[in-house]
Amino acid sequence: MLKVENVDAAYGDLQVLWSVSLDVLKGEFVSIIGSNGAGKTTLLKTISGMLMPKRGGIKFFEQDVTFLEPHKRAALGIGHVMEGRRLFPYLTVEENLKMGAYLKEAWEKRKETLELVFELFPRLKERRKQRAGTLSGGEQQMLAIGRALMLRPKLLLLDEPSLGIAPKLTLSIFDTIKKINEYEGVAILLVEQNVHMALNISERSYVLENGRIVLEGASKELLNNPRVKKAYLGR
Repeated sequence: MLKVENVDAAYGDLQVLWSVSLDVLKGEFVSIIGSNGAGKTTLLKTISGMLMPKRGGIKFFEQDVTFLEPHKRAALGIGHVMEGRRLFPYLTVEENLKMGAYLKEAWEKRKETLELVFELFPRLKERRKQRAGTLSGGEQQMLAIGRALMLRPKLLLLDEPSLGIAPKLTLSIFDTIKKINEYEGVAILLVEQNVHMALNISERSYVLENGRIVLEGASKELLNNPRVKKAYLGR
């Protein structure tokens, strides 16, 4: 479904990614782990079109999207939940969700998708008329994910969904992310600071260090990899 091939990416003269290649199959759950500054967020931005690569290519369902604008990638089915959530704080929960259904096909199915989001996140239904800026950090993360689902994506890019969230809510959010993957068939590409959680919830994983992929494989195997244990799991 998604194929990233030998991608280099930079901010001006500062190169962040070096010959990065990865793929995500239809309906698969893949995680990217690595330390702060490894280039994980940059990689997601490059996939969603917020940053254009210097070299390499990106394909989505065999279509070359390497230099396609972000809204056109979204129309093809790539949803991106960025770090920091980026909500409209003075709009209500329901208004924020509807903002996610801005494409014609998604808008036509907004009522159906809205009910799905409320089923996945009952707390959002309880607060549907509440302003987004008054929600807790965990509730705002639920809203950010819900808004991305309103697009009806085939692939959902998630950037640090547990950042700044209480552990109890983090578990609830990850449980829902798993349901989105398993029951709704949405492929997930997850960047997550909680390495243990990421490896436990995903099927396959890539380890990104200093802008380069240094390891890849089944997540459960990487959990027992000595290099991963030492660098990321404190063992």
